[in-house]
Amino acid sequence: MSVPRRLLSPALATWTAVARPFGCRARVVSIASLAVLAVSVAALALTALPTTAWAVQPWERLSDPALEARARTITSELRCVVCQNESVDESNADLAHDIRMLVRERLKAGDTNAQARQAVVDRYGDFVLLRPPVEPATYVLWFAPVALLLVGAAGSLVYLRRRAHAPGGPAPLDPAERARLDALLRDGDA
Repeated sequence: MSVPRRLLSPALATWTAVARPFGCRARVVSIASLAVLAVSVAALALTALPTTAWAVQPWERLSDPALEARARTITSELRCVVCQNESVDESNADLAHDIRMLVRERLKAGDTNAQARQAVVDRYGDFVLLRPPVEPATYVLWFAPVALLLVGAAGSLVYLRRRAHAPGGPAPLDPAERARLDALLRDGDA
């Protein structure tokens, strides 16, 4: 039994086109396509799950919901020194666990959010902040992307101006060269 191509999805059509020369039937191809689709959907679903629920363990959480919310706010603004692209709140690294516990201990001791955050910065430096302050030590971090963009734009502008003023192409043929070309073209057609 043949399935009309218009009813097949693009992926199934691709599988059918690949499998036909090998003598595979459309049913085998559709089963293989469904398996690939199921694996793809499962992989997509796994990537959509929140990772923050896995990082902060139940025994780390504070019993007071208000303090826990403050702790989560602070740790979501701190960089994991081990992972570097994750916040402390999202990281499973041992050091991230230690920083989360330090923040929670400081909050239980009565520190404000700013004091708890500053305690971590004092221990690990400005690098631990996901949004470091704008100060002379971090000017390169903040202004280098803009400077590179401006340098690239200036370079592009110079290139385009030079290209606009460059000669337009090969010089036109003089009458003698034109006559010779016409003669060659006539001889080639004969």
